[in-house]
Amino acid sequence: MKIFVYIVECIDGSYYTGVTNDIERRISEHNAGLDSDSFTYSRRPVVVRYIQEFDQPEQAIRAEKQIKGWSRAKKEALIQGRFDDLVRLAQARNK
Repeated sequence: MKIFVYIVECIDGSYYTGVTNDIERRISEHNAGLDSDSFTYSRRPVVVRYIQEFDQPEQAIRAEKQIKGWSRAKKEALIQGRFDDLVRLAQARNK
């Protein structure tokens, strides 16, 4: 089974990171506003900015938690594929 970690950009410019086994269904759920308590409910529509596929649920959950703890700049570096910047931004934060 494939598991996906994703980042969506909300209408207000904020990012939401999640994990799912069906990316199309999950994005549709975000945009439909099925859960009024969810972060994205009042920030719709959302647009997918990043998807990473995993084979193991544990790996995906670990990656999701890690990304959620990142700064906006680091998330944007990931979204834009600027992987060298991820290292620099991590080092800057750890100083």
